[in-house]
Amino acid sequence: MCGFNAKSKKTIALGLIVTGLLASVLPGLPAHAATLRIKDIAHVKGVRNNQLVGYGLVVGLSKTGDKSRSTQTSTANLINNFNGRLNNDNDIRSTNTAAVIITAIVPPFAKEGDPLDVMVSSMADASSLEGGVLVNSELRAPNGEVVALAQGPLSTGGTSVDASGSSKRTAITTSARIPNGAIMEREIHTQIGDEYGMDLVLGRTDFTLASRVAESITKNVAPARAIDGSTVRVLFPDQFIDNRVAFLSKVENVTVNATEEVAKVVINERTGTIVIGSNVKLLPAAVAHGGITVSVETANTVSQPGSFTQGGQTVGVSNSKISIDKAAGSLVKLGANATLQDLVAALNALGVTPSDLISVLQALKAAGSLEATLEII
Repeated sequence: MCGFNAKSKKTIALGLIVTGLLASVLPGLPAHAATLRIKDIAHVKGVRNNQLVGYGLVVGLSKTGDKSRSTQTSTANLINNFNGRLNNDNDIRSTNTAAVIITAIVPPFAKEGDPLDVMVSSMADASSLEGGVLVNSELRAPNGEVVALAQGPLSTGGTSVDASGSSKRTAITTSARIPNGAIMEREIHTQIGDEYGMDLVLGRTDFTLASRVAESITKNVAPARAIDGSTVRVLFPDQFIDNRVAFLSKVENVTVNATEEVAKVVINERTGTIVIGSNVKLLPAAVAHGGITVSVETANTVSQPGSFTQGGQTVGVSNSKISIDKAAGSLVKLGANATLQDLVAALNALGVTPSDLISVLQALKAAGSLEATLEII
């Protein structure tokens, strides 16, 4: 049998009990669904974040930089750009510099002069970026255009110390962050829709929800129709052609009735966590549960067959004892159209552990009895 700890068993048992209580209470609630705002479940197509990336040098490190040739070359180019003189590239042997990759996320509608947070990560063999300062570096969009400039002191959020073969680390110090470390140099233009309307993209594909969103927008704001399971086309009224922000404000605050998710059972085998959706049903099935425990015990003894004077030798002897304990099996029958409450009650009756419960659910799915998607994360 798979091992488990008492805490895990207690947690899953409590979870099953709570789920069973919810299943028994929910049928008695009033028949009305929760409402959702469109701004919480959808976004306007084309209104999104943009990613920037750049290459730079971090200086001021306390002998924790890298020794790569590319870093030395970049340092030499930096010195030459400031009219410095080097007799030989090998003159740069210090490990106080590190080559880094810089990344940043530009939110929609960011303007020239707006600050951005940046992440700085070591490229070569630098052991730490703690205490370093990023030299002014360009951040480019995927099309190669320079969008922002980054510079400033790095914050690693911890420390890493290595001395005499011993080391102590409180955080990963080869990556660091610079809050407001970049400044936008140009605006990334974001278009809201086209000449006639805009597309709303739902956070998940759901034909029922897309239909409800289109119906609710048509009823309260403007003509709309669902194009597919995740896209709703909304037409601009004449009075909002040149005032699209005000129109979007009205659209995103429209509410729709929530839809029920697909019946699903989610399993995390690493932690023993199991979540069973409310729409999970079972076809007729019988579940048996039992276990066999095999224990092997070894006792080491010493045998001395004769005296040492007569050539006797001391011999080690291992005596093994094997015992088999077979737990009483259980058989629970589930009828047609069994509900979540029936499933929870049956599993609790079997007294299954988290590991065994995962095996039971997988077996039910393989047998075609579990009417739900089984997802293992």
